[in-house]
Amino acid sequence: MVHDVAALAVELADMAAADHQSAVLANSDDPAEQLAWRRLTAQHGDRLGEIMEEYGWPTEELVGEEAARAAWLIAQHADRQLEVQRRALQLMEQAVAAGSGSPRELAFLRDRTLVNEGRKQIYGTQIAGVKDGAPVPWPCEEPERMDELRAEVGIEPFDEYVAKFARA
Repeated sequence: MVHDVAALAVELADMAAADHQSAVLANSDDPAEQLAWRRLTAQHGDRLGEIMEEYGWPTEELVGEEAARAAWLIAQHADRQLEVQRRALQLMEQAVAAGSGSPRELAFLRDRTLVNEGRKQIYGTQIAGVKDGAPVPWPCEEPERMDELRAEVGIEPFDEYVAKFARA
């Protein structure tokens, strides 16, 4: 099992590295590049589904910090595999409740899943587009409480968060 977990940690880190290298394709004008991104994220989502089936949520205790973060990233990008995102969300909620998960990462995944379900997000982490040069979040359940809710899970205020995009 120890060897399996070490191999799993390497596999998750490798998947995250491939994701980072390919992320530029997600918003490409070239349909072939968009398709390559979708194919990669679908393969990763399928594999994450198998991993969750076998191990549960890959926590930091199980696979280490880098691989645990990689699992979260893969779940974030499984946008066309809602069953994978929902299962990851459920397992991550349990991990966070047990003190072995990141409330911040859980908040991002919760928002991402809600938006993918066509529902309002909670924390304002998902950006719908840009209006007058400023990033605009997808609709939120309680926009007036967004920064308060963000603070509860360790996410900076929305204005600070979007300032990062302006610099990018």
